[in-house]
Amino acid sequence: MANFDVAFEKTMKHEGFYSFDKHDAGGETYRGISRRFYPEWKPWTIIDKQKPNINHQELDHLVKSFYKKHYWNPNLLDIFPQNIADEMFDTGVNLGKRTAARFLQQALSYLNKNEQLFSDLVDDGIIGPKTLEALEIIRNRKETELLLKIMNVLQGNHYLSYMKKSPTQEIFARGWFTRVKISKE
Repeated sequence: MANFDVAFEKTMKHEGFYSFDKHDAGGETYRGISRRFYPEWKPWTIIDKQKPNINHQELDHLVKSFYKKHYWNPNLLDIFPQNIADEMFDTGVNLGKRTAARFLQQALSYLNKNEQLFSDLVDDGIIGPKTLEALEIIRNRKETELLLKIMNVLQGNHYLSYMKKSPTQEIFARGWFTRVKISKE
């Protein structure tokens, strides 16, 4: 079973502290939490009072509980293998939890041996019983590293497509691609 603290520490290495980059589609962010998408997050009032000298330690537990509630729990990551949970969490933080779930569902369908192992999954971005059953089959076949590789290819392809549509976003390419891990070898 996956450990949230392990995934959280890995993901936070990619997230800065306070940022308001005019090129960032997320706008104003703190530890990757976007004010544009989460304007009701209560710590924004603390951040606003403390800018530019933000006490990061005061906000640490609030950030952690936010991510557990909004990104870890909805995708049921406690019951995943750690490597897949780490990937799902990090991708979810960067691209959205439903996008992370869709990448998992697509990758699982690519590994179903033309539906010999299980039926193609609907890539709706919702982790349900069929997705969990398919994941368990791949896990029992000891193919989670291959699954992880396909998920990362999908993530990398997403970044490339996004930059093609919005060339101004190329400024973020190096940071985004540090999140794409193709192989341990």
